[in-house]
Amino acid sequence: MCCTTALLDASLAAAADGKPSFSADPLATWQTDGIVWSLAAANGVVYVGGTFDNVRPPGAAPGQQQVKRRNFAAFDAVTGKLLPCAPSFTGHHHTVRAMKASADGRVLYVGGSFNRVGSTAVANAVAFDTSTCTLSKTFRPSVSATVRAVEPTDRAIYLGGDFSRIGGQPRNRVAAVTPQGALLPFRADVDLPVRALAAATSHGRLFVGGDFESVNGQGARSLVTLNPTSGKTVLTYPNWFPPLSSVKTIARDKTRFYVGAEGHGPGIFDGRIAGRLTNGTLVWKDTCRGATQAIVPYEGVLYSASHAHDCDETPGGFPERGDRQHLLAQSLDNRKILHWFPDTNDGLGEHVGPRALAVSRGTLWVGGEFTQVNGADQQGLTRFGARDTGAPDVPVLAVSGTGPGAVTLTWRASSDRDDASLTYRIYRDGKLVAQQTKTSTYWDMPKMSHTDTAPPGSHRYAIEVTDGTNTSPRSDAVTVTVPPKTDRTRAAGGPR
Repeated sequence: MCCTTALLDASLAAAADGKPSFSADPLATWQTDGIVWSLAAANGVVYVGGTFDNVRPPGAAPGQQQVKRRNFAAFDAVTGKLLPCAPSFTGHHHTVRAMKASADGRVLYVGGSFNRVGSTAVANAVAFDTSTCTLSKTFRPSVSATVRAVEPTDRAIYLGGDFSRIGGQPRNRVAAVTPQGALLPFRADVDLPVRALAAATSHGRLFVGGDFESVNGQGARSLVTLNPTSGKTVLTYPNWFPPLSSVKTIARDKTRFYVGAEGHGPGIFDGRIAGRLTNGTLVWKDTCRGATQAIVPYEGVLYSASHAHDCDETPGGFPERGDRQHLLAQSLDNRKILHWFPDTNDGLGEHVGPRALAVSRGTLWVGGEFTQVNGADQQGLTRFGARDTGAPDVPVLAVSGTGPGAVTLTWRASSDRDDASLTYRIYRDGKLVAQQTKTSTYWDMPKMSHTDTAPPGSHRYAIEVTDGTNTSPRSDAVTVTVPPKTDRTRAAGGPR
């Protein structure tokens, strides 16, 4: 077992290149007038669920150019175009909380707190034919309270949430139904809400996360693995989560499962964990604070939505600064935080920023309660592609000293959201005279300098910075008068 596990880990490490697939520059994206709780992708379409009444085009101000969409909308994954699939979800708390498509993309399963889809009476869980955007006539499980997680497999659709009954039968917060909606014998007793599910049926495991302390009558804080057929406990994870930390999101790839948590109070855990599918053992655990809401592994990188702060003990991380970083990329192999720092604000509701992630057709979609992305107005929804279009910040150039035949220039290193290594170009009177390359981050921008040997007279200096693809505008020019070298200076070998 040890050797097999080591080979799997080595294979994954070789496959993970540690480089994000996405730029940190957002693409033009439609917006919502409320909170996005869930995203799902199928066949080149991204489905958006949440608590909102309307969507509006990229760049439109709140209340302008609105198109009615009641808690559900669909978009082309690549172009971002709003699609006509627009069932309305109403009643109860009129919100969509969970969505996931079947493996073949033909069916979209939706859960939340609602009792009508269009004019059809339902009870918190439904399914759609994705080719026609029509409501399934058979998948109508009657769920007694909010559904917060949906996990479809070929034989069973797993539901998690706040409920205690399905179809009038007892099911405490987790249940399984057939693809036609009939209740299955699977049964587990969970004492508090379930918020995340991930199935690995080939390994005989269903991962369940949430607020709970007890499952099937034994202690199981926040995370448990169940038998996907019976619901019996397979594994618990003692010491993984302190009190008052809840699992909000679970994802998996071929060899590992990944967990994100949110905590409240001192000594809590807010970060991310990687474990092995084969035996449930811990691979790594980061220590960032800041309530992880969603994770998605993609091409060797784990993307997460949170409001991260104080990541100083995680490789590549940042210290506590009193601010928040809402999107992160980490190496799947070793948890290192990679240089990819698009950001949102905290936004509406509970002020945690992004809440949902999905990747489709090479585009990363992000939903949540934010109202800004990278400092620009953008509500509820954004997305990122592969093309890097953002230039680094423009440095401010200053003169720290002049002497006969020489000028010393200083500036603070810039930051760029998706490139750590930046090249700085110094111009004298419009002509390139020097360049330097330096690594920097938004929390560590070192002071830089250059001494230019210049002929006597008046000169104008400016600086620009490039990430290799995009170049900033040149800075405002500073004018310097360089005195000529004196006889004494020449004799001494120039300025010192």
